[in-house]
Amino acid sequence: MSKKIFIKTFGCQMNEYDSNRILDTVKKIGFSKTDNIKDANCYLLNTCHIRDKAKEKVYHEIGRVKKSFKFKKKPIVIVTGCVAQAENEEMLKREPYIDLVIGPQAYHKLNNKIELYLDKQKRIDETEFDTVSKFNYLKKIKNSSVKVSSFLTIQEGCDKFCNFCVVPYTRGPEYSRPFKEIINEAKNLADNGVKEIILLGQNVNAYKDENYRLSNLILEIEKIPKILRIRYTTSHPKDMTDDLIEVYGMSKKLMPLVHLPVQSGSDKVLKLMNRKHVIKDYLKIYERLKKINSSIEFSSDFLIAYPGEDKNAFEATLNLIKKIKFINSFSFIFSPRPGTVASNLKLIERKVSLERLKLVQKELFNNQLEMNRFLKNKVINVLVENKMDKSIKFFGRSEYMTPVIFDSNYEDVGKIIKVKITNSNQNTLFGERVEKPNLRVA
Repeated sequence: MSKKIFIKTFGCQMNEYDSNRILDTVKKIGFSKTDNIKDANCYLLNTCHIRDKAKEKVYHEIGRVKKSFKFKKKPIVIVTGCVAQAENEEMLKREPYIDLVIGPQAYHKLNNKIELYLDKQKRIDETEFDTVSKFNYLKKIKNSSVKVSSFLTIQEGCDKFCNFCVVPYTRGPEYSRPFKEIINEAKNLADNGVKEIILLGQNVNAYKDENYRLSNLILEIEKIPKILRIRYTTSHPKDMTDDLIEVYGMSKKLMPLVHLPVQSGSDKVLKLMNRKHVIKDYLKIYERLKKINSSIEFSSDFLIAYPGEDKNAFEATLNLIKKIKFINSFSFIFSPRPGTVASNLKLIERKVSLERLKLVQKELFNNQLEMNRFLKNKVINVLVENKMDKSIKFFGRSEYMTPVIFDSNYEDVGKIIKVKITNSNQNTLFGERVEKPNLRVA
């Protein structure tokens, strides 16, 4: 009987990359991927611990698996990711249905742990921080991604210790992969048909390997002919160094969208968060990049109703959003994460928190609508990714990561084509393929 694995992924792009590499790993012991949970011999849940109720989502999913296998032989149930790291002992005590708990820095041990479980039928907890060994193992297994746009992890962990964030405790200290190893993986992805690479890290612009920085990686990947676009996420204002800023004036493939989480527009709140940057410095970065290329746009993350955020502090956040006109941004109400400095702080009243979130999202949504409306009747560059399910339409993304839907054909997949925008909503652009190459691109 063939061995099939069902993988469910929560959370960030890093988890998406990890899930893909986990699949590459378990193929070595005979597993193939299935999208039908009832066909699975192994169910793997890759978890995220950033937002509230992450732990309860795990148990909800396990309940769903139990239901699916009520009248069938139970699959091997594996929980990986940040919730696994943070809640490993409790999970095994609370839910007997879970067989293996594997932390995010122990994926390279997965095959061995699966085989050990099958042999001994003894539940396993593996949450040791072993980042170097993990990447030494994974570099021997080719990244099988064949998507037009693919993630590539270059850095893991974080040393910033923001008071609200669980990442330093679940992903460990900052670790940068060797420069040459990353370039080799990028070349392999290009050979697989990948046209856009998104460089990933919990604090991606802190990347450093000997004398190599993120800017060096970008310029080296740019030399790979088959790679048409380069992006990176998620960055920290403190590590937005001169060389990285200047690369925006040097690179032709680095996209003009800077995702730079600010969290709050108030210096008071930033200090309470232990963010280690101030708004003055953030605005300097913004102004320098705009001077280099006026078409650069910013996206960000906002943590609303952090303990100590008064009316003035909240207004400062709204004013910053109005000033910079962030697009494609994310906003959340603060939720305490166990083990962090902020875990026991007094919360702002729920009603007030919801009202503030609503105002922030309204402003962010208006920015996005304004940007999309501006593009109506203009021609933009779109990287074609695939044909949409159950539709004759094709899907791609603009230089600013905005989804674009249009008529096309399979010959365009993997190419950058020109699309005239005919309509839009808050999140998506709609258009038609342009045959005339002389039309001006917005």
